[in-house]
Amino acid sequence: MAFESLHCSICGRLVKLQNRSDMPVLDPNTGFGICKNCIKNIYHFIEAEENSKSRYGRKNFNSMLGELLVKNKPHIIKEYLDEFIIMQDRAKKILSVAAYNHYKRMKYDLDNRGGEDEIDKSNVIILGPTGCGKTAMLSHLSKLLDIPFAVTDASSLTEAGFVGSDVEVAVRNLYYAAGRNIEKTEHGIIYLDEFDKIARKSGENNSITADPGHEGVQQGLLKMLEGSEVEFTERGQRKHPEAPTIKVNTRNILFIVGGAFVGIEKIIEKRVKKSDSKIGFGTDVPSKEDADKKFNELIHQVRPEDLMQYGIIPEIIGRLPVICTLETLDEDALLKILTVPKNAPVKQYEKLLAMDNVKLEFEEAALRQVAKMAIERKTGARSLKGIIEDVMLDVMFDIPKSSEPRRVVITEACIKGEEQPKIFPLDDKLSKATA
Repeated sequence: MAFESLHCSICGRLVKLQNRSDMPVLDPNTGFGICKNCIKNIYHFIEAEENSKSRYGRKNFNSMLGELLVKNKPHIIKEYLDEFIIMQDRAKKILSVAAYNHYKRMKYDLDNRGGEDEIDKSNVIILGPTGCGKTAMLSHLSKLLDIPFAVTDASSLTEAGFVGSDVEVAVRNLYYAAGRNIEKTEHGIIYLDEFDKIARKSGENNSITADPGHEGVQQGLLKMLEGSEVEFTERGQRKHPEAPTIKVNTRNILFIVGGAFVGIEKIIEKRVKKSDSKIGFGTDVPSKEDADKKFNELIHQVRPEDLMQYGIIPEIIGRLPVICTLETLDEDALLKILTVPKNAPVKQYEKLLAMDNVKLEFEEAALRQVAKMAIERKTGARSLKGIIEDVMLDVMFDIPKSSEPRRVVITEACIKGEEQPKIFPLDDKLSKATA
């Protein structure tokens, strides 16, 4: 039976047959055929699955865990984080130990399958003001360990049956961060940001009204944090009985929840304050520096009962045994963040302008003004790059118009918006120094 053209039975594409190789798999009796493109796609899919199994299979993953533990002991993890994160030494130690112990626990389970002894999972709750480095620290940690990492905004989650995202979306985000590899997903890190936004509105007291974005979400997260089989649909697909689903076991996923927990220092202070503390009109009004110092002292004294008072249900706190606290960043710390880390904003702009044969210089007063503005905005390190970007916009627009060597100087007045950055010719001495 001869065919001049044939539809591919997989993709439906019409293929004109000049010779048999145009439709490599062809049944003349039934007209069934598969085109070259579909064969390639099937081959790549099978190859990817085989590579995934060979690299992340149970046996190989055990050896990978051994290598990971040897290369990433707690002091090594902290030294790596020190290259990117300023201050927060206590938090870096806590996270380094938590990550190391989590992967030791997985190795123990693989080495002692069927044994009676178990090591419980040590999920982490991280508290700290906006812009103090919570997300940045975790992102760098995941890069060092070379494991999938996904951030989900907890405030977007709602209880099942209400409009919004179900709690399973956190695992689905990790699944896509892992390249849709289930084995990698089951050994990654999930960070639930803005976790304080799902605190029970009534604090530790039960509410008699529906609370779809708070206590119900915490209840929905319980089994997931402890370790359970989570089932979800592909991104963009609606849940219904016939929809294909993906199953991921969260037993070996490290959950880290974090937030600013605004006002929790007042709860801590109420618990620890002395009976002779001053109140009323005779109390001195603390300065911003004193207030930050007091906050830093209090936040490290947080206890589970303070979190319950804030509105986190006891069952959740029981599944978050590690409490990690971060301090408020002062002006000197923000100044270091601008210039010291490997990915410091100033270093990034220096490299960008160097590609246009331009030397960028920031006066110290200018950098201090950037830090002061970030403190005024109460955004911490998060707004540092944005402040510089506003100042550098016109410079970065005009600089590429010429290829001549130049020097750009950013002053305090530039940061304040009182004048434009100054552009000078690059003299011979500077040319030789930068050559």
